Amino acid sequence: MEIMKSLHYLQNLQVFFSMEMNSGGQEGNNNDEDAGEQTGTITIVKTDLSRPRMYKVIMHNDDYTTTDFVVHVLGKFFAKTQAQAQRLMMQIHLEGQAQCGIFTYEVAESKTLKVNKYSRDHGHPLTTSFEPCEG
Repeated sequence: MEIMKSLHYLQNLQVFFSMEMNSGGQEGNNNDEDAGEQTGTITIVKTDLSRPRMYKVIMHNDDYTTTDFVVHVLGKFFAKTQAQAQRLMMQIHLEGQAQCGIFTYEVAESKTLKVNKYSRDHGHPLTTSFEPCEG
């Protein structure tokens, strides 16, 4: 609902500025034939606002990274609570991988790179990847 209000506000603002720009500043013109009349073109530009494609970040199991470090990373980079991080860590351990979150391309790429670098910097082979969500 807030997005629709914002979009409506922006469209009204654009119409207002379009009227000001296209009127040519003739408000102060004192010609008798133009008195009290303002001319201009109203241009409404509708932008197609489609939702961006979303990507899921996946954390993969390995035989060397400690469970404490996995829980730490899930909290630090994915804002998971201790309980959520514990559940995800067990899913990673048992199933080989788990989805850590769904983000836009740029955010998913950034989180993947940051987690992988952080893991290497701390001596762990923990890896994450990202892939497009279905549908």
